[in-house]
Amino acid sequence: MAIFETLNEMGHEQVVFCQDKATGLKAIIAIHDTTLGPALGGTRLWDYANDQEALTDVLRLSRGMTYKAAAAGLSLGGGKAVIIGDAKKIKSEGLFRAFGRFVHSLSGRYITAEDVNINTSDMAYCSLETPYVSGLEGKSGDPSPVTAMGVFHGIRAAVKHKLKRDNLQGLRVAVQGCGAVGKYLCGYLHEAGAKLVVADIDEAKVQAMVEKYGAKAESVKTIHAADVDVYAPCALGAVLNDETIPQLKATIVAGGANNQLKIEDKHGAMVLERGILYAPDYVINAGGLINVYQELKGYDADAAKRKAAGIYDSLTAIFQESDRERLPTHRASDRLVERRLASARAAIPLRNTYDNQTWIRR
Repeated sequence: MAIFETLNEMGHEQVVFCQDKATGLKAIIAIHDTTLGPALGGTRLWDYANDQEALTDVLRLSRGMTYKAAAAGLSLGGGKAVIIGDAKKIKSEGLFRAFGRFVHSLSGRYITAEDVNINTSDMAYCSLETPYVSGLEGKSGDPSPVTAMGVFHGIRAAVKHKLKRDNLQGLRVAVQGCGAVGKYLCGYLHEAGAKLVVADIDEAKVQAMVEKYGAKAESVKTIHAADVDVYAPCALGAVLNDETIPQLKATIVAGGANNQLKIEDKHGAMVLERGILYAPDYVINAGGLINVYQELKGYDADAAKRKAAGIYDSLTAIFQESDRERLPTHRASDRLVERRLASARAAIPLRNTYDNQTWIRR
């Protein structure tokens, strides 16, 4: 990868490589765009195959956060961090405090929170070194339930648009990933009367959904091809690709995973050509970001839930734009976001300061 060429193409402002020998910390923080406000995005801990894979992931994820915040109407920019390693082996107070010091060195340009394999206890260690942490216990807490709520409302919007149905009663939904977001999504779907098919690399998580909601267990290798109405990816990205798209039986793809399209334009077009309605990931999974944003303003759980419910209307507008312009839905969404960013850039003065108490642009 030609790093600076890639950063220019993707629009990133800053990438920070972090290392602490004493704790074994290896991390990358990517700040994509701060046009609308400070960059906020979670930290993911993953055992990447190599450093290049980690860098590619954090660049894509951070750009997605810019678009997610803009699409949700928030005064935030996009950023993300990854910590490289096995979550079962490297976690320690020292590691997260070291990471917190790197976050603090950015003086509020980046605000972190929990993501894959990171919990509120881990973030509490970070907060000992920096105030630029959100999603803490006693404040907004775990954002996963609100993320799942937003995905649920997004599925409702997709079902209304594609299937002309006002309810999910009896609809078959395949949930790939029964972790922090997937398990809550299963609960919302079950309550709405949907029939669940589930898969996860952790058999215990699958069994919990089978016992609690009467879900049917499916292999992680084949769940994308399940005979269902809605396919809801809620694990890692790149699940819509050359191999999986031709095997889809669902007419709707709407789930909480980031970066679901392996190659955005190619696979977005393939999904459209097959007559499948795709809910752009950064729009439908914005509930968690909405939740932690409320913490920065003074946490109000009801306000966060109301804002997450608005994902229904956001997606409806995107689906309508897609139909009018005959565009893949991810491109229709990008257009709406880019209009907002362009308008904001035109209005921003040359100064670029932040209030360190609220982290909202003055």
